[in-house]
Amino acid sequence: MSIRKNQLEANKLQKRLRRNVGKAIADYNMIEDGDRIMVCLSGGKDSYAMLDILLNLQASAPIKFELVAVNLDQKQPGFPQHVLPAYLDGLGIEYHILEKDTYSIVTSKVPEGKTYCSLCSRLRRGTLYGFAEQIGCTKVALGHHRDDIVETLFLNLFYQAKLKAMPPKLLSDDKKNIVIRPLAYCREDDLVALAELKQFPIIPCNLCGSQDGLQRNVVKEMLVQWDRQFPGRVESIFSALQNVSPSQLADTVLFDFEGLQIERGEEGLSSAIKAINL
Repeated sequence: MSIRKNQLEANKLQKRLRRNVGKAIADYNMIEDGDRIMVCLSGGKDSYAMLDILLNLQASAPIKFELVAVNLDQKQPGFPQHVLPAYLDGLGIEYHILEKDTYSIVTSKVPEGKTYCSLCSRLRRGTLYGFAEQIGCTKVALGHHRDDIVETLFLNLFYQAKLKAMPPKLLSDDKKNIVIRPLAYCREDDLVALAELKQFPIIPCNLCGSQDGLQRNVVKEMLVQWDRQFPGRVESIFSALQNVSPSQLADTVLFDFEGLQIERGEEGLSSAIKAINL
């Protein structure tokens, strides 16, 4: 009975994740017929899940698209170089392992006590975006999920005084790449459960993942506590990112506050006078 119940729960989990990814793809037109998509695979649970779900959707989608898995070997000490090739060979899909020693650059440039994440991600993005163009990929898929997006909103709010997060779909600054985040509607705890179910060969990050006191960790813990105390709060915050009212904020570039004008026709005036007389 227990085995049957576990199987039912596993099926529900996989259906929920496929449904969430499918909805995000449809809502933002992430994947189009003929796309060649570079799936950025880090060796973490999120990127493994993204590739797994996209492969599943590819088999049943009404459109044709290609998937190319790409990993950037940043030359971190102790990185197990055999793990990803063995896993991807088993899937039988096209893949590339790029080798670039960004680890040495990051550790030499970032002062002691400061976080590596910002510089590391910039170097990683630059390499991956350039390679996507080189191999003819039309989209670059990243494994950020709903919780990542909400965390980024608060990181920018608390530490950068900016109201922005991670969009599910983005045109890169040089306009040469479209970045998509198919996991945008997926909860992190569902991805953790999928990783356990599928037994993905997780490769821990010993660069930024090894640092204590990261701002993102502080924000993550705050959101975990909020969601524990008020279930559904993180989901509500994410929904707010899809329901923005520029006129109810204070950005003079986003909304023309200076040009606001009252509009009162004769009908409006007579109604106001009647209301006063009453």
